Amino acid sequence: MYKMENIKFGPAGIGSVKDAIKNLEEYHKLGLRACEIAFTYSVYIKEKYAIEIGKVAKKLGIQLSIHAPYFINLNSEDEEKIENSKKRILKCLEIGTFLGAEYVVIHSGFYGKKSKEETYTVIKKNILELEKIRKEKGYTPKIAPETMGKINVFGSIEEIAQLVRDTGCSACIDFAHILARSGGEYRFVETLKIFKTLPDLHIHFSGIVYGDKGEKHHKKTSEEEWKKLIINLPKNKKIIIINESPNMLGDSVKGLEILKGL
Repeated sequence: MYKMENIKFGPAGIGSVKDAIKNLEEYHKLGLRACEIAFTYSVYIKEKYAIEIGKVAKKLGIQLSIHAPYFINLNSEDEEKIENSKKRILKCLEIGTFLGAEYVVIHSGFYGKKSKEETYTVIKKNILELEKIRKEKGYTPKIAPETMGKINVFGSIEEIAQLVRDTGCSACIDFAHILARSGGEYRFVETLKIFKTLPDLHIHFSGIVYGDKGEKHHKKTSEEEWKKLIINLPKNKKIIIINESPNMLGDSVKGLEILKGL
């Protein structure tokens, strides 16, 4: 049996600043206890609003996380782009601290002209620098590099797991991305085994359309897909499951209902 309080479902979006609290209250009514704030294009919540939103989320028992902007490449050929990427991540960590967010999910970077080994070395160095600053500043969210769905993007299971071991960062395990990158295998057992040292799990899960080069786009999450995930979840960890489908709320509620039925 799964402990219901250990597994929290929620959408990848909180809406605008003026709608955020209203949306959190709606999520709570639906039984959802997680929400990932999408700073996809900018960190749009200021400190004073972050404090207010964080207080409401805590009162409602909703665990917040953040998805950092997409404009991040810790392996850029341009050193200025790397520095700007770090600044975006640090801003997310700062605002995430006011929000009480547990994770800042990041897309680490692209291979570009470098080999996979060279790319790993550069990204590891930059994550270590970010972790050092995070601790010095007292920022509380964990940096969580995400497993990625496109084959030309840094972020295989093995690469992210190695980052966790080498830098002390956390991870965002996106099983839709893993399915797309592997060409049709969720790789639940080996993935959960390789990340077994993580005390808690931050998971992304949605339906996905993919091709030879990996991820194309997300789609609605079927009941069958939810069941495949849920029956493979460990029973001894706290788990956040964020849905990024075109029907984030409906799919999150569906996942919760399936869990209750097991």
